[in-house]
Amino acid sequence: MKSKQAQLFLVFVVMLAVSLACVVNFSGEDPDATLNAMSTSIVETATAAAMDGGGSGGSLKTAQADATQRSMELEITQNALELGQSEEQAAKATVAAPILGELPIYGVDPQNGQLGWAHDPVTLDIEGYNQNAFANDYMGVIAADFVLAADITWNTQYGSSGCGFMFRSDGNQNKPNQYNVFITRAGNGHALFMATADGEPANFKDFYVREEDKGFDFHNDATNRLTVVARGHIIEIYTNGTKIGEVDTTQPPSQPMQVPMPSPPIDLDDIAAKNQYEDEMEEYEQQVQEMQQMFSTAKMNFEQKDAIYEQGFLGMIALSESGHTVCKFTDAWLWLINSE
Repeated sequence: MKSKQAQLFLVFVVMLAVSLACVVNFSGEDPDATLNAMSTSIVETATAAAMDGGGSGGSLKTAQADATQRSMELEITQNALELGQSEEQAAKATVAAPILGELPIYGVDPQNGQLGWAHDPVTLDIEGYNQNAFANDYMGVIAADFVLAADITWNTQYGSSGCGFMFRSDGNQNKPNQYNVFITRAGNGHALFMATADGEPANFKDFYVREEDKGFDFHNDATNRLTVVARGHIIEIYTNGTKIGEVDTTQPPSQPMQVPMPSPPIDLDDIAAKNQYEDEMEEYEQQVQEMQQMFSTAKMNFEQKDAIYEQGFLGMIALSESGHTVCKFTDAWLWLINSE
């Protein structure tokens, strides 16, 4: 089946079952001195780890491991010292501790904001042509500036199918106005930013992930951590703790990245290899044409429509070009950054 990658960008009509629940607020009452001291220690340890290696994947694992250990210590200390907190407050503090440790990797001050939610593991399993799925147990939360992160384990039949996030959405089921960031296995790993206006592409930018994140694994059944940091008009994208790029949503779409051409067969007498090469070249030419067409559509819509969004709903998405696509999200959380 020939690639229809450009059409992938047209399937962002995400079905949002928006329930107007109360915003999840984990800020609670101010913890006492002991809890404050231990939380500060978690942040300082994670900040040091983030500075060691410039936010590499290794630093991410170190910060998470240190924060997890300190989270356990925090929980034990809470019980031992009988701080008088409610069970709910203690549970929230325990959940938040590893997140506080991870935030400095993304240049976010853990003291400036609050936990929006920490999500249970979820699997999006879709089958067929141009299918999509969405998940979020906290649809009442509206976010402006935030950090959204999750470990994503994927298995996609087609490399241009992807997994990621939608955010700053107006919740329109048919013609959404929203942003999307997702990662795909295509071309050894790409990350894409897409804005839709009235359900149509209105901005996009393409990133070759392994240019910055050498540890990104594009193979099926691999796990990569995707993080989006949104502050005003700037959207930063991280994989495995490494910043791979950023988008200024006020700027027009960028030209698509050059798609690598297929390599011709070494043995020109190998009929099977020759036929495969011809098929790959045909797919390559079609892909280039469709990507350029999609860029032209996004550029036109960017100039004619208002595709700059300040806040909205958000969640996890799976997008399928065709065939079977599975996206598993674990250790997913949302941190709400206070407006300055």
